[in-house]
Amino acid sequence: MSETPEADREGELAHPRTVYELFGHTRAAAAMEDAFTRGRMHHAWMITGPKGVGKATLAWRLARRVMGAPAAGPEPLSADPAHPACRRIEALSGADLLLIRRPFNDKTGKLKGEIPVDETRRVSEFFSKSAGEGGWRVAIVDSADDLNPNSANALLKTLEEPPRRGLLLLIVNAPGRVLPTIRSRCRQLALRAPSPDETARWLTQTHGVEAGAAQRASALADGAPGRALALAATDAPGLKDVIDAALSRLPELDASAARRLADSVARKDAEGLREVLMGFLISYARERARDAALAGPGGAEPWIEAAGQLARLASDTENLYLDPRQSIHYALGLMRTAAAS
Repeated sequence: MSETPEADREGELAHPRTVYELFGHTRAAAAMEDAFTRGRMHHAWMITGPKGVGKATLAWRLARRVMGAPAAGPEPLSADPAHPACRRIEALSGADLLLIRRPFNDKTGKLKGEIPVDETRRVSEFFSKSAGEGGWRVAIVDSADDLNPNSANALLKTLEEPPRRGLLLLIVNAPGRVLPTIRSRCRQLALRAPSPDETARWLTQTHGVEAGAAQRASALADGAPGRALALAATDAPGLKDVIDAALSRLPELDASAARRLADSVARKDAEGLREVLMGFLISYARERARDAALAGPGGAEPWIEAAGQLARLASDTENLYLDPRQSIHYALGLMRTAAAS
């Protein structure tokens, strides 16, 4: 029997709560550790950055320390996986820990497209209780981008009345999608990806990825370590050549390359590939918009419109379970229309 999908897990990688290595964010971890050890821990942190950069890994690292795992090395917020607090966190069995994420829908057999209000109402109830043995209670929302208006407002009520010895950690991919009233009540910590070259070396030295594949995966991920590691385990790096071929003669499309792209994302295990492909097309449209704006007035609007439509299409494809093959063909059609304008 297959495992139930987890909305906060990157492809087939280990869930961040079981990952003890943090690459590229020593200063951010040190800032969190300093706040905790000095007794200046803000009740709510918003950890922002691109997908796969390490936001959740950092959040779980802080959760271990706050929930009683002592330092296990020189790195900030290090912990011993064998410590009881770490084992409880990995098992999600501690009464003082709450994880909010898109739930699995038993009726459809898929993850829900957003975090419903019933989920975030659990946060208020969770913080209304005291932690065991005078410790801390920790709630993690991964990701806050997935909150709908009702669930966001329910979470806001908790932020307006900060609990004593309670810590709320929000994982955020796009801060602009989060209510300003939520953002203003959190201490924000922005994570930036290492350079693609640095991430490629990390993939090769730490995970044994072949150098060429590591370079291609890191470039596709813009240096985000987790995303690059997930991509390295797929055929996404090789797919980049197909994407380039499909778009090389816009407004004409390479029909063969377009079919290969659509077929590659239609597989059941290709969710990560679909997200990467749509992300690449959105980035491509935005780059063309910038180039057109620099070249003179009037030329950027078709690409700006295309980028917006692609972003909405990417969201609808996953949240509304649209046919991925048709979505890719439609996306490529948007690119062709923009190029012909």
